[in-house]
Amino acid sequence: MSVDAATVRKIAQLARIAVTDAEVPHLQGELNAMLAFVEQLSEVNVEGVEPMTSVTPMAMKKRQDVVTDGEIADDIIKNAPMTENNFFLVPKVVE
Repeated sequence: MSVDAATVRKIAQLARIAVTDAEVPHLQGELNAMLAFVEQLSEVNVEGVEPMTSVTPMAMKKRQDVVTDGEIADDIIKNAPMTENNFFLVPKVVE
């Protein structure tokens, strides 16, 4: 894949970057080099390689998935101006 001058200007416009006519050939070369590298990466054989999130093995810390009220409901509502059955009471704002 090759990037032409019009594509460089379109990319610059989408990125909201001011590009002068003198800068276009340099950017065109850089973009073409990046795309060539990506195409080179697609030639790598990755069959049988497991996806990984890190180069070192890691185990996720897990906890039980249980629903609790946090056991601090009284602390949470003690500063509320109005409460009822551990719920906040608020003034009606919609008729």
